[in-house]
Amino acid sequence: MRILIVEDEVSLSNILEELLKKQMYTVDAVYNGEDGLDYGLTGIYDLILLDIMLPKLGGIEVLKRLRQESITTPIIMLTAKSQVEDKVAGLDYGADDYVTKPFESKELLARIRSAARRKDSIQSNDLRIGDLSLDVGTLKISSRQHEVKLSLKEYQILELLMLNSKQIVSKEQIAEKIWGYDFEGEYNSVEVYISFVRKKLKFVHSNVKIKATRGLGYSLEVTDD
Repeated sequence: MRILIVEDEVSLSNILEELLKKQMYTVDAVYNGEDGLDYGLTGIYDLILLDIMLPKLGGIEVLKRLRQESITTPIIMLTAKSQVEDKVAGLDYGADDYVTKPFESKELLARIRSAARRKDSIQSNDLRIGDLSLDVGTLKISSRQHEVKLSLKEYQILELLMLNSKQIVSKEQIAEKIWGYDFEGEYNSVEVYISFVRKKLKFVHSNVKIKATRGLGYSLEVTDD
Protein backbone atom coordinates (compact mmCIF):
# COMPACT_ATOMS: atom_id res chain seq x y z
CA MET A 1 0.00 0.00 0.00
CA ARG A 2 1.28 3.48 -0.90
CA ILE A 3 0.78 6.22 1.70
CA LEU A 4 1.29 9.97 1.46
CA ILE A 5 2.19 11.88 4.64
CA VAL A 6 1.40 15.61 4.61
CA GLU A 7 2.86 16.94 7.88
CA ASP A 8 4.91 20.11 8.42
CA GLU A 9 6.57 18.90 11.62
CA VAL A 10 9.57 17.24 9.99
CA SER A 11 10.53 15.24 13.09
CA LEU A 12 7.03 13.79 13.40
CA SER A 13 6.89 13.14 9.67
CA ASN A 14 10.17 11.20 9.89
CA ILE A 15 8.84 9.13 12.79
CA LEU A 16 5.65 8.34 10.87
CA GLU A 17 7.61 7.45 7.75
CA GLU A 18 9.85 5.05 9.68
CA LEU A 19 6.85 3.49 11.43
CA LEU A 20 4.96 2.89 8.20
CA LYS A 21 7.96 1.55 6.31
CA LYS A 22 8.43 -1.04 9.07
CA GLN A 23 4.90 -2.18 8.22
CA MET A 24 6.07 -2.64 4.61
CA TYR A 25 4.12 0.36 3.33
CA THR A 26 5.56 2.54 0.57
CA VAL A 27 5.71 6.10 1.86
CA ASP A 28 6.15 9.61 0.46
CA ALA A 29 6.28 12.69 2.66
CA VAL A 30 5.70 16.40 1.94
CA TYR A 31 5.68 19.29 4.36
CA ASN A 32 3.13 21.87 3.19
CA GLY A 33 -0.41 21.95 1.88
CA GLU A 34 0.41 22.98 -1.68
CA ASP A 35 2.72 20.00 -2.17
CA GLY A 36 0.19 17.78 -0.42
CA LEU A 37 -2.48 18.83 -2.90
CA ASP A 38 -0.19 18.30 -5.90
CA TYR A 39 0.83 14.84 -4.74
CA GLY A 40 -2.70 13.88 -3.74
CA LEU A 41 -4.10 14.87 -7.13
CA THR A 42 -1.92 12.26 -8.83
CA GLY A 43 -4.32 9.59 -7.59
CA ILE A 44 -1.50 7.11 -7.01
CA TYR A 45 -1.93 6.80 -3.25
CA ASP A 46 -3.95 4.24 -1.33
CA LEU A 47 -4.19 6.45 1.76
CA ILE A 48 -3.25 9.99 2.83
CA LEU A 49 -2.30 11.15 6.33
CA LEU A 50 -3.13 14.87 6.28
CA ASP A 51 -2.33 17.36 9.03
CA ILE A 52 -4.89 20.12 9.55
CA MET A 53 -2.42 22.91 10.43
CA LEU A 54 -0.17 23.29 7.38
CA PRO A 55 1.77 26.16 5.79
CA LYS A 56 0.80 27.53 2.35
CA LEU A 57 -2.54 25.68 2.30
CA GLY A 58 -4.49 24.36 5.27
CA GLY A 59 -5.34 20.69 5.56
CA ILE A 60 -9.09 21.24 5.40
CA GLU A 61 -8.68 23.17 2.13
CA VAL A 62 -6.44 20.41 0.73
CA LEU A 63 -9.10 17.85 1.65
CA LYS A 64 -11.86 19.95 0.13
CA ARG A 65 -10.02 20.40 -3.18
CA LEU A 66 -9.10 16.74 -3.45
CA ARG A 67 -12.73 15.71 -3.02
CA GLN A 68 -13.84 18.38 -5.51
CA GLU A 69 -11.49 16.76 -8.04
CA SER A 70 -13.09 13.35 -7.41
CA ILE A 71 -10.06 11.97 -5.59
CA THR A 72 -11.55 9.21 -3.45
CA THR A 73 -8.34 8.17 -1.68
CA PRO A 74 -9.03 7.48 2.02
CA ILE A 75 -7.80 10.44 4.10
CA ILE A 76 -7.03 10.39 7.82
CA MET A 77 -6.72 13.86 9.33
CA LEU A 78 -3.99 14.58 11.88
CA THR A 79 -4.59 17.41 14.33
CA ALA A 80 -3.05 18.75 17.51
CA LYS A 81 -6.43 20.23 18.39
CA SER A 82 -9.22 18.46 20.20
CA GLN A 83 -11.98 20.90 19.24
CA VAL A 84 -15.09 19.25 17.90
CA GLU A 85 -15.38 21.78 15.06
CA ASP A 86 -12.10 20.64 13.48
CA LYS A 87 -13.23 17.04 13.46
CA VAL A 88 -16.67 17.92 12.16
CA ALA A 89 -15.24 20.08 9.37
CA GLY A 90 -12.91 17.31 8.24
CA LEU A 91 -15.63 14.68 8.23
CA ASP A 92 -18.08 17.01 6.48
CA TYR A 93 -15.60 17.60 3.65
CA GLY A 94 -14.97 13.91 3.14
CA ALA A 95 -12.27 12.78 5.56
CA ASP A 96 -12.49 9.09 6.44
CA ASP A 97 -11.14 9.40 9.95
CA TYR A 98 -9.08 11.61 12.25
CA VAL A 99 -6.38 11.13 14.88
CA THR A 100 -5.62 13.70 17.57
CA LYS A 101 -1.93 14.30 18.33
CA PRO A 102 -0.21 12.95 20.32
CA PHE A 103 -1.37 9.48 19.40
CA GLU A 104 -0.23 5.92 19.98
CA SER A 105 1.41 4.10 17.07
CA LYS A 106 -0.90 1.12 17.51
CA GLU A 107 -3.97 3.33 17.28
CA LEU A 108 -2.76 5.02 14.09
CA LEU A 109 -1.90 1.70 12.44
CA ALA A 110 -5.30 0.31 13.39
CA ARG A 111 -7.04 3.31 11.85
CA ILE A 112 -4.97 2.94 8.68
CA ARG A 113 -5.94 -0.72 8.41
CA SER A 114 -9.59 0.16 9.02
CA ALA A 115 -9.59 2.84 6.30
CA ALA A 116 -7.91 0.44 3.89
CA ARG A 117 -10.55 -2.23 4.60
CA ARG A 118 -13.35 0.25 3.91
CA LYS A 119 -11.70 1.17 0.61
CA ASP A 120 -11.39 -2.51 -0.35
CA SER A 121 -15.05 -3.04 0.56
CA ILE A 122 -16.13 -0.14 -1.63
CA GLN A 123 -14.02 -1.42 -4.51
CA SER A 124 -15.31 -4.97 -4.16
CA ASN A 125 -18.06 -4.07 -6.59
CA ASP A 126 -17.54 -3.88 -10.34
CA LEU A 127 -16.08 -0.75 -11.84
CA ARG A 128 -18.04 0.46 -14.85
CA ILE A 129 -17.59 2.94 -17.66
CA GLY A 130 -19.42 2.94 -20.97
CA ASP A 131 -20.35 -0.68 -21.71
CA LEU A 132 -17.26 -1.96 -19.90
CA SER A 133 -17.36 -3.73 -16.55
CA LEU A 134 -14.23 -4.60 -14.54
CA ASP A 135 -14.72 -7.29 -11.91
CA VAL A 136 -12.21 -6.45 -9.20
CA GLY A 137 -12.59 -9.88 -7.66
CA THR A 138 -11.82 -12.03 -10.70
CA LEU A 139 -9.72 -9.53 -12.75
CA LYS A 140 -12.11 -10.02 -15.67
CA ILE A 141 -13.49 -7.39 -18.03
CA SER A 142 -16.76 -7.91 -19.84
CA SER A 143 -18.78 -6.14 -22.52
CA ARG A 144 -21.45 -7.13 -25.03
CA GLN A 145 -21.59 -10.76 -23.88
CA HIS A 146 -17.82 -11.18 -24.12
CA GLU A 147 -15.34 -11.42 -21.27
CA VAL A 148 -11.63 -11.98 -20.80
CA LYS A 149 -9.32 -12.22 -17.81
CA LEU A 150 -6.55 -9.66 -17.37
CA SER A 151 -3.07 -10.23 -16.01
CA LEU A 152 -2.38 -8.48 -12.69
CA LYS A 153 -0.47 -5.60 -14.31
CA GLU A 154 -3.15 -5.19 -17.00
CA TYR A 155 -5.82 -5.11 -14.30
CA GLN A 156 -3.92 -2.56 -12.21
CA ILE A 157 -3.45 -0.24 -15.19
CA LEU A 158 -7.07 -0.45 -16.29
CA GLU A 159 -8.31 -0.01 -12.72
CA LEU A 160 -6.13 3.11 -12.36
CA LEU A 161 -7.53 4.56 -15.58
CA MET A 162 -11.12 3.76 -14.60
CA LEU A 163 -10.74 5.26 -11.12
CA ASN A 164 -9.34 8.41 -12.74
CA SER A 165 -11.60 8.42 -15.78
CA LYS A 166 -12.10 12.19 -15.69
CA GLN A 167 -8.42 12.99 -16.08
CA ILE A 168 -5.27 12.08 -17.99
CA VAL A 169 -2.90 9.70 -16.22
CA SER A 170 0.75 10.13 -17.16
CA LYS A 171 3.24 7.34 -17.86
CA GLU A 172 5.10 8.41 -14.75
CA GLN A 173 1.98 8.07 -12.60
CA ILE A 174 1.26 4.61 -14.00
CA ALA A 175 4.86 3.47 -13.45
CA GLU A 176 4.91 4.86 -9.91
CA LYS A 177 1.56 3.32 -8.99
CA ILE A 178 2.13 -0.10 -10.56
CA TRP A 179 5.88 -0.59 -10.29
CA GLY A 180 6.77 1.89 -7.53
CA TYR A 181 9.13 4.86 -7.36
CA ASP A 182 12.14 2.54 -7.49
CA PHE A 183 11.01 1.18 -10.85
CA GLU A 184 14.15 1.01 -12.96
CA GLY A 185 12.62 -0.16 -16.22
CA GLU A 186 12.05 2.11 -19.17
CA TYR A 187 8.69 3.77 -19.57
CA ASN A 188 8.12 1.77 -22.74
CA SER A 189 7.08 -1.04 -20.37
CA VAL A 190 4.01 1.08 -19.66
CA GLU A 191 3.36 1.35 -23.40
CA VAL A 192 3.64 -2.42 -23.76
CA TYR A 193 1.01 -3.06 -21.09
CA ILE A 194 -1.24 -0.33 -22.46
CA SER A 195 -1.07 -2.19 -25.77
CA PHE A 196 -2.05 -5.44 -24.05
CA VAL A 197 -5.06 -3.79 -22.40
CA ARG A 198 -6.14 -2.23 -25.70
CA LYS A 199 -6.13 -5.63 -27.36
CA LYS A 200 -8.34 -7.07 -24.63
CA LEU A 201 -10.75 -4.13 -24.84
CA LYS A 202 -10.97 -4.84 -28.56
CA PHE A 203 -11.50 -8.55 -27.90
CA VAL A 204 -14.59 -7.89 -25.77
CA HIS A 205 -15.87 -5.36 -28.36
CA SER A 206 -16.07 -2.57 -25.81
CA ASN A 207 -16.88 1.02 -26.76
CA VAL A 208 -14.29 2.13 -24.20
CA LYS A 209 -10.94 3.02 -25.71
CA ILE A 210 -7.60 4.10 -24.25
CA LYS A 211 -6.71 7.50 -25.66
CA ALA A 212 -3.09 8.65 -25.75
CA THR A 213 -2.52 12.39 -25.44
CA ARG A 214 0.92 13.22 -26.73
CA GLY A 215 3.25 14.44 -24.02
CA LEU A 216 0.64 14.01 -21.27
CA GLY A 217 -0.45 10.39 -20.90
CA TYR A 218 -3.51 8.19 -21.19
CA SER A 219 -7.22 8.48 -20.51
CA LEU A 220 -10.37 6.51 -21.23
CA GLU A 221 -12.97 7.63 -23.75
CA VAL A 222 -16.33 6.16 -24.68
CA THR A 223 -16.90 6.00 -28.41
CA ASP A 224 -20.09 5.63 -30.44
CA ASP A 225 -19.07 2.21 -31.74
